[in-house]
Amino acid sequence: MNPPSNDAVNRIFGGTVQPVITSLPADPREALGRVIGIGINLFILVVIFFLLIYMLWGAFDWITSSGEKEKIAKAQNKIVNALLGMFIAFGVLSLFGIITGNILGLFIQTPTGWIFNIPTL
Repeated sequence: MNPPSNDAVNRIFGGTVQPVITSLPADPREALGRVIGIGINLFILVVIFFLLIYMLWGAFDWITSSGEKEKIAKAQNKIVNALLGMFIAFGVLSLFGIITGNILGLFIQTPTGWIFNIPTL
């Protein structure tokens, strides 16, 4: 019994697949900007994850409070603190973007990502 040919396998499984992850650009400034952009995206994901966990914890405490006013107040405080934390985190990211991008000109945003503009004398 002969193994199937590559043509038969390509017809069944759709041929070759290109890798999703590409290497960083050769320009170090663009690579640094892209790494910082990935770091900011990861920061946003972590903040959203912890926000949801803390809000769900507050909601669970509210549901299991059995109508006790003290437990309800603690649960409401957890939810309010989670929302305040979200606004603070996104405010800090906005200020970072305004200060480093618009005021200092350290980052230039392009369609492919950020380019780190190294200051020179």
